[in-house]
Amino acid sequence: MQKVVCYYYPTSSNRALAKEFIDSLDFKTQRKFFFVKGLLEEFGRDLPMPHAKYIGDDIFELRFKGIEGAIRVLYFFYHVGKVIFTNGFVKKSDKTPAREKELAAERRKRFLNENIGGGKS
Repeated sequence: MQKVVCYYYPTSSNRALAKEFIDSLDFKTQRKFFFVKGLLEEFGRDLPMPHAKYIGDDIFELRFKGIEGAIRVLYFFYHVGKVIFTNGFVKKSDKTPAREKELAAERRKRFLNENIGGGKS
């Protein structure tokens, strides 16, 4: 089983918005994130529901509950053994908001274009 290393997507101004989202959460919720992140690092693509879910367009969501509600942190796999967290949000409805998924897909595309000329992960 391939272990993975997790990174935060850097914006053009070198901000890591997914990290800023995690940092904004309650301390207990942050601990849950780091627990589930550890599972992702250990199990990679094999991490099952309820912890991770493929949502299409090569985007996955890390799933856990916090004091704030249902938390989702979107990510994609890059090269061999790397995960890039793109954005996070508190889920308010049954479906992942289209704008959050589109943002993750846009960041994935930009990242791949800048790092490997747009190739597949």
